[in-house]
Formats: sequence, C-alpha cells, structure tokens
Amino acid sequence: MESIKSWVLENKLASLGTFWASAIGASLVYTRAKSPYNKTSVRLIHARMHAQALTLAVLSGAAVLHYYDQNKQTQSEEERNIAPAAPLLN
Repeated sequence: MESIKSWVLENKLASLGTFWASAIGASLVYTRAKSPYNKTSVRLIHARMHAQALTLAVLSGAAVLHYYDQNKQTQSEEERNIAPAAPLLN
C-alpha cells in the first residue's frame, strides 16, 4: 500500500489522467446500459460531465492529502531540529 501511495505522490498528473480516462469509460458503459436509446453525442456529454465531477472530487482529495503530507513532514522536521534538554545538575 505504501508503494502505491509513493507512486501516486510522485506521478500525480499521470494518476489523475488515468483516473479521468477510466471515469469516462465507466460512465460511457453505465449510460449505455441505463439508456441505450440516447444518441452517442448525448452519452459523451454525460460521460464528460461525470468524469469532470469525479476528477474534481479526486483533485480535492489530492489537495487534502498533500496538505496533510506536508504538515506531517514539517512536524517531523521540527521534532528533529529540537535539541534535547540539558540534564539538570544538582
């Protein structure tokens, strides 16, 4: 699971494009099964709208993930930079 997360973090645009293309395909299959009498152009328009909505949701999720990842890295760097407390001499 960690390897998938690291690959997605390194290849954000490629993973987003792959998700968008698969959302278009899935939406086309769904609209064809649901209403087979619609024109192909109407199905393409609906598929594009569905894919755009899903892509916006994934982009929002990626922004949240990026925010928390950066916040976690900043906290770990701050913890490493804090000097250990000097021992008390009695």
